[in-house]
This record gives sequence, C-alpha cells and structure tokens, in this order.
Amino acid sequence: MANNEESRGLKSLFDWFANRRKSGSISLERQEREIADGLWHKCSKCGVLAYTKDLKANQMVCIECGHHNRVDSDERIRQLIDNNTWKPLDEHLRPTDPLEFRDRKLYSDRLRETQDKIGLIDAVHTGLGQINSLPIALGVMDFRFMGGSMGSVVGEKLTRMIEQATQRRYPVVIVCTSGGARMQEGMLSLMQMAKISAALQRHKDARLLYIPVLTNPTTGGVTASFAMLGDIILAEPKATIGFAGRRVIEQTLREKLPENFQTAEDLLLHGFVDDIVPRTQLKNTLTQLIALHQPVLTPPHMVLWETMSLTSTAAE
Repeated sequence: MANNEESRGLKSLFDWFANRRKSGSISLERQEREIADGLWHKCSKCGVLAYTKDLKANQMVCIECGHHNRVDSDERIRQLIDNNTWKPLDEHLRPTDPLEFRDRKLYSDRLRETQDKIGLIDAVHTGLGQINSLPIALGVMDFRFMGGSMGSVVGEKLTRMIEQATQRRYPVVIVCTSGGARMQEGMLSLMQMAKISAALQRHKDARLLYIPVLTNPTTGGVTASFAMLGDIILAEPKATIGFAGRRVIEQTLREKLPENFQTAEDLLLHGFVDDIVPRTQLKNTLTQLIALHQPVLTPPHMVLWETMSLTSTAAE
C-alpha cells in the first residue's frame, strides 16, 4: 500500500510539473501579478528583477544597469531635502477651467479625476527647505499629473517661489519633468513661460544662483523657458530633453535623426547642459555648487586695512 501511495504522489508531482509547462502563459500572468504587488521591480531597460526595498534605497536607480526610473515629486523632495526642514508654499492654489475647454471630456472633469487618482492639486510642488543644512527654494514637477504640463497654477507657484527666494536671498533649484504647456488652458498656459522667466531675471539681478535639473522627459514650453535659463544646468543620465518631438522633427526635416538625439548626453556634447549627474550623487553635487556660490562678506577690518594701505601708497 505504501508503494501505491508513493507512486500516486510521484505521479501527481510529475503531473503538476507537466501542467505548469502547458500553462506557461498562466505562469507569466501570475509572475507579472506578483511583480505588480510591489515586492519586486523589473527594470524596463535590462530586465533584471530587483527587490523594491533595495531599489528605493538606491533612489530608484537600477543597481545592475544604472537606469533611472521615474520618481514622483514627494519622493524627490525626500531625496533632496533634509528631514523636518521642508516648508511647502502656496498649497491652496487650485487650477480652474477659464476657457471651459473640452476634448474627449471636460477639462474640469479631467482635473478632478487626476487629483483624486494621484492626490496632487497640480503638477508641481514648491517650498523652502535645507539641503545638507544650506537654505534652498525648491520646485519639483510631477509627470503623473497630466504629463507634468505647465498650466496657470504651475506658473504661479513657481513664480511665487522664485520671488520668495529673491527676498530671502536663497538659491533656487527646479527639478523639471514635463510634456510642455497645458493645451487646455491655451494662451494662459503660454503666458507662464514669460512670467517665470521674468521672476528668474529679477532673481539673477540680485546675483543669486539658479540651477534647473532636467529629468526624463523635459520637453515643450518648459524647455523653451525656465529649464534652459539656469546659471548651471544639470541633467540626469539618458534623460530626454527637447522642444518638439522626435517624430515631428523627422517629418519636418525629412531626415533620420541619430539614435542619441535629444538625450542628455547629446546636449552635454553640444553645450546645452553643463553636467550630467546621477541621481544618487545629485544632493551632494547641489550642496557643493550652492556652497561655492554663497556670497562671501569681507570682514570690516580687512576693508579698513586695504583702505589704509591704498591711502599710504597714494601719499608716498
């Protein structure tokens, strides 16, 4: 009897393996479900499975190939700003529908659905904080909100943040990711390009530092305005950066563009970007740049000594 039970158990085990081979598609679906549960993450570039906790500890950069996965604005703030120093600005500003725009659905409905889905009021976070104990004004765009498109609220929040930074004499850092201007707001969206640029000019006139960080993707009206107005322009590796889309340019020029066209590496080669900084090194790089550009006040006794020296030399 024992032999019969063992043979039945062995047979059922063989049947189980055979069934798994026959139902490969089911196994793949089950595997994808398990990956989607959040315990593991499959890299979209190299296909390596990574433990999500380890990936987050590496700031969502693939440990195997260095691919920079997209992160949301809240996570970006946690990566850059010191704990318990973040003070958000203008959280009460909400987008409206002044043109009563409608495509496949009402713009007002699209706004409400997006807000409910991802828990953001609009496509940018702005605030004041510290980065390795240095004060900073930070704006972080979020691609999840209608492709990070720049509407009236995005422009107003960034402008107010820059004005606050000018008054407090803080450096400004804006982490850019956007598909461009928000077409549902028409000309009102395009006006934000000039408004933000004017605020940045006043910030520059005060001899203060502005650093945009271009992440994947940064396109359209954002690239055509504040993303390219930095004193020092940084980019993440392999980020797509440009104005018009690749397909539009190819159709216009009737030429095949190079594979690396509109990448951060190509822009660095042609002088549009000052440096490419991996996300894991971004906080320290920003700290060094801000520290180097802090205004240095000359001690009064040094000024007096130089004046006396010049006076005595002139007298001689």
